[in-house]
Amino acid sequence: MKIEQIYTGCISQAAYYIENNGEAAIFDPLREVQPYIDRAIKDNAKITYIFETHFHADFVSGHVDLAHKTGGQIVFGPTAKCAYDCIIAHDNQEFKVGNYTIKAIHTPGHTLESTCYLISDENGKTHGIITGDTLFIGDVGRPDLAQEVSEDLTQDVLAGYLFDSLRHKIMPLADDLIVYPSHGAGSACGKNMSKETTDTLGNQKKNNYALRADMTKEEFKTELLDGLATPPAYFPQNVMMNINGYESLDTIIAKSLKSLNPREFEIIANQTEALLLDVRNENDFIKEHIPNSIFIGIDGGFAPWVGALVKDVKQPILLITPLGREKETITRLSRVGFDNTLGYLSGGIDAWKKEGFETDSIKTISPDEFANDYKNIQVIDARKPSEYNAERVEKAINIPLDAINDHIADVPKNEPFYVHCAGGYRSVIWSSILKSRGYHNMINIDKGISGIRKTPIPLTTFVCPSTLK
Repeated sequence: MKIEQIYTGCISQAAYYIENNGEAAIFDPLREVQPYIDRAIKDNAKITYIFETHFHADFVSGHVDLAHKTGGQIVFGPTAKCAYDCIIAHDNQEFKVGNYTIKAIHTPGHTLESTCYLISDENGKTHGIITGDTLFIGDVGRPDLAQEVSEDLTQDVLAGYLFDSLRHKIMPLADDLIVYPSHGAGSACGKNMSKETTDTLGNQKKNNYALRADMTKEEFKTELLDGLATPPAYFPQNVMMNINGYESLDTIIAKSLKSLNPREFEIIANQTEALLLDVRNENDFIKEHIPNSIFIGIDGGFAPWVGALVKDVKQPILLITPLGREKETITRLSRVGFDNTLGYLSGGIDAWKKEGFETDSIKTISPDEFANDYKNIQVIDARKPSEYNAERVEKAINIPLDAINDHIADVPKNEPFYVHCAGGYRSVIWSSILKSRGYHNMINIDKGISGIRKTPIPLTTFVCPSTLK
């Protein structure tokens, strides 16, 4: 059977392409749709359907653009209400893609409209099921996102729906079915996802905590809701873009891919409330950067960190990028709904300096230098609470990067302090945010805990409560 998973690691997202007998379907496409069109052209196929498993929160789907460019029909599950033309499938409704059959199975729980798609080949044999955020490998979708859109859909109510959907709609299916989820490890749509991105349903029945046969509904709710982190602020904004539609990515790129010389860049920065976003390598940012700019490197978990730290997707943005990666950066920002890029600095930092503008830097020391003085200065650990609890520098306090906006008051204002993460990426983001707000007393530790492990510094390795309440 011809089904391909198209996985995008930076947002831990999987789209799917199915083709048979000259017809193709796309499931949960990304915002940039040309690769799907090119894939269908390669097969001499026409995209007839764009299936959506639900209104995504963690990215803006490409369904609207793809339908406009191909004539394919958008399909959502029961209860979905769209501001554009789409098919609202009823439970168990079947669609034909060539000689393949796609059956919509309504599985409310992650969201009310969540729907899985059971795929059968030309002989009627079921092959796999595209589960969206209903069932992951090792986990299931969090049920606390839809309440951001409707107060009536509490996480407790949706968790109960999800329990029923899994027991009555998914678990009775054949063990040899291949599970094709929308996300893998690293996504904020679950809490315990495997790095594997497919598996058989039979293996998941054995190994996924949420599919235990002897689990009661209340036990399910308790385990599912325990330890859920606060969803990023951009999630409900992305949901509304997916419901109401959005400006074409082609239009966004055309107006955002604007080269600005240093003088133009400075004028726009002064006349607007634009965020100066530097996406270069962290080591380049440490050495020199434009004062008050924020670092979020394009080669790290770029889009999710932008979404987690910049609360409004309408925020105007000015870019400082590696040469030649301007369009890529704009595209990846738009994946998570940030469509208001005003332009980028032509010539980068070198042009900025040549024009006579000043730069700033982040004081950074090696792990060995840190080992000589770590007992005398406060240490802040910017990693997740789970990482901090598992292994940390003695007396370090935990202010995770994704919580920094809520815990600025906990940061020492005058006396110097050290900050580190796991490998150096997050601590530079953390430091850049603090510097932009007038803090200049942090000392970044190069290579983070991975470098600290190689020094004589003793690490506390037992689990204890997080310092953040």
